[in-house]
Amino acid sequence: MLQPGGTIGILGGGQLGRMLAMAAAQLGYRTQIYTPERDSVAAEVAAEATIAPFTDPLALGRFASACDVLTFEFENIPTGQLAFLADRLAPNLRALETAQDRVKEKRFAESVGGRPAPFAPVESAEELARAVERIGAPGILKTARDGYDGKGQWRIESARDAEAIRLPHTTCVYEGFVQFEAEFSVILVRSLEGEVRFWDSPENRHVDGILAQSLLPAGGAIAGQVEPARALARQIADGLGYVGVLTCEFFATAQGPVFNEMAPRVHNSGHWTIEGAATSQFENHIRAIAGLPLGDTATTASRVQMDNLIGDAALSAQGVLADPAAHLHLYGKQVREGRKMGHVTRVWR
Repeated sequence: MLQPGGTIGILGGGQLGRMLAMAAAQLGYRTQIYTPERDSVAAEVAAEATIAPFTDPLALGRFASACDVLTFEFENIPTGQLAFLADRLAPNLRALETAQDRVKEKRFAESVGGRPAPFAPVESAEELARAVERIGAPGILKTARDGYDGKGQWRIESARDAEAIRLPHTTCVYEGFVQFEAEFSVILVRSLEGEVRFWDSPENRHVDGILAQSLLPAGGAIAGQVEPARALARQIADGLGYVGVLTCEFFATAQGPVFNEMAPRVHNSGHWTIEGAATSQFENHIRAIAGLPLGDTATTASRVQMDNLIGDAALSAQGVLADPAAHLHLYGKQVREGRKMGHVTRVWR
């Protein structure tokens, strides 16, 4: 168990790291941030920060030597650089490596009983043509690594669309479209001893590939699919020997839940837990990696709505404070189109 005054190292300097650092401070821990970004919003609320690339082993080593436990706030970190830190990393390196590669991720989900959308790895125009012929169109082509919030994705309506795409110089995955009624996420926390707790699953609504809104309680199409989705998420967490918060995203379909992807970290669709649950995803992640007892994950409101603030929507966001149900979180970022600038959570008791 990490004693008060211990230091937690966070790899990554974005808003998730910022909220993790704030939760850690509440529990009496210091945090250090490691990020290549000089304008890190996480570094603003941490005790110290190391500004260096993830490919610098000397800087990583100095950073790690000052920390008692290490975690990460995003998954696009070169795992080869982290091998010498593996004994202090939570979640572990295997979880990070699995989530970084969409092909590996889907195959792992299948291996523990999950059902992803039909998919095929793609490394050439010929393989893309065969994938479209076998799986059908419409579908979506994604880079196997690094894509998020709609980036690195191409919608394919027909074989002709596939022929027109200039493939990137990296492995991709082609996925067939799934007919679904709603999207939802399963967010869990797993302790060092293997205890698992779940938060209620929100219904998630996306705009242009970016999460726009999460709602609780989730709609009727989701209600009957949460338990089998939770069972799969637990299998994934147990199979990976996971410690910390894990998020799995699903499509609610007429045939049951279809696995979409996993995030080995706290997640945008769990931001509502700060005001809407007994213990937030951020606090429980810190509790888990520090070896503390897990907190209650019960929802403490009758209805919760989380809305992301994208781009210049943040400039007028303070107006929501006139609403007594609203809680405003601004991340301190420079405004940029398509960028997550903050979120608003409305809670009705």
